[in-house]
Amino acid sequence: MPSVGLYTLGCKVSQYETEAIAEGFIARGFTVLPFDHVCDAYVINTCTVTAESDRKSRQFIRRAGTCNPQAVIAVVGCYSQTSPDEVARIEGVDIVLGSADKMSVIDRVERCLAERVPVVAVTPIDDAPFEPMSIRHAPRTRAYVKIEDGCECRCTYCAIPNARGRVRSKPPMDVIAEVEALAAAGTQEIVLTGIETASYGADFAEPYGLADLLEQLQERGSCRRVRLGSLSPEVMKPAFLARICRLPILVPHFHLSMQSGSDAVLHRMKRRYNRAMALDALARARALIPRVQFTTDLMVGFPGEGEREFAETLDFVTQARFLDVHVFAYSRRPGTPAASYDGQVDEAVKRERSAALIEATHRVRDDILSGLVAEAEPLSVVLETKKGGVYHAHSDTFVAVCVQAPDDKTDLRGTVCDVIPIGHENGVLLAKLA
Repeated sequence: MPSVGLYTLGCKVSQYETEAIAEGFIARGFTVLPFDHVCDAYVINTCTVTAESDRKSRQFIRRAGTCNPQAVIAVVGCYSQTSPDEVARIEGVDIVLGSADKMSVIDRVERCLAERVPVVAVTPIDDAPFEPMSIRHAPRTRAYVKIEDGCECRCTYCAIPNARGRVRSKPPMDVIAEVEALAAAGTQEIVLTGIETASYGADFAEPYGLADLLEQLQERGSCRRVRLGSLSPEVMKPAFLARICRLPILVPHFHLSMQSGSDAVLHRMKRRYNRAMALDALARARALIPRVQFTTDLMVGFPGEGEREFAETLDFVTQARFLDVHVFAYSRRPGTPAASYDGQVDEAVKRERSAALIEATHRVRDDILSGLVAEAEPLSVVLETKKGGVYHAHSDTFVAVCVQAPDDKTDLRGTVCDVIPIGHENGVLLAKLA
């Protein structure tokens, strides 16, 4: 029985795709082993969102060859879509595919194991359809379902439109069938994700969008809990919020891809919102959805970001009160407009600003957690893992929680229960079972 090791770099969409590919290999009789084991074949699903992503992609491609120099090595994904020749030149690489037709890697690996003929088959991404793929086996806790691919925003810093192509969406009944199959198998929470999740349905001939899909999942009782992947702030308009606030199936947590709290920086990025719009959206959601929490991404060191612009982002974090913030530094991407902008920020300054912004976000986070402890109201959590007599979990509002196990015999992993906050430490809420 042939074996394969798979490794994913990048976003939740790529992680989902790798899971679908793994299930496809298993259906063909392969054994899926950890990536660092000796395997007959390796598949690396790459990322190109930053220069560091490119570097790590190359690192893991080479690591596969070190694990087994005789193995078939297949590279797919965003980095190989934008730099196929560069990937093909890496020693040991046999198969290079891009972001389209990823499931064909299974046929190509089988063929290469038999004939060992290298192939580079990266096709143009702009006219690619939505690739059918699904998963059927997932943890009892949380599973990701890809409902959309591609992005047409063309932000000035971003290489992803060139790597993923235009917006295309999974047919609603295909989404519903996949969600219901996962829920029937015991998965407690489904995360609907995409490259630009809020654009779901924009490519359909008939009007149908993300709110329609959520309402249909609610009407059918498709699963216990639904969480949305990253959304752009301008999506949180009154009409959208008025529809989704009535859906018990939707958990009260949203991840908004903010990028900056400075209007000048957002304008240079060509984002489709400003600071005031984002703050208004947060206020509207908090007025309509009890207990809602928000997380976000913020970039430091975008070209032209001076001390005043950075100070505006620091102030924005305090006003917006995000539960958690992913802070990252601007990375110059070839072929993007921002790569040629004046005012490129020194790397040392980026590191200083990253540290300062992280410190500011931690102060807000700790204040939110202290408030939850003071309220001592029950939180609904999914118990995910257990280590040393402690369950690690996330609440419906996406607060990280640690809960002392009641005993050593009962295994509560994969269950939903209520907990009472009793303290917090290092960004994690400490709680007891209600």
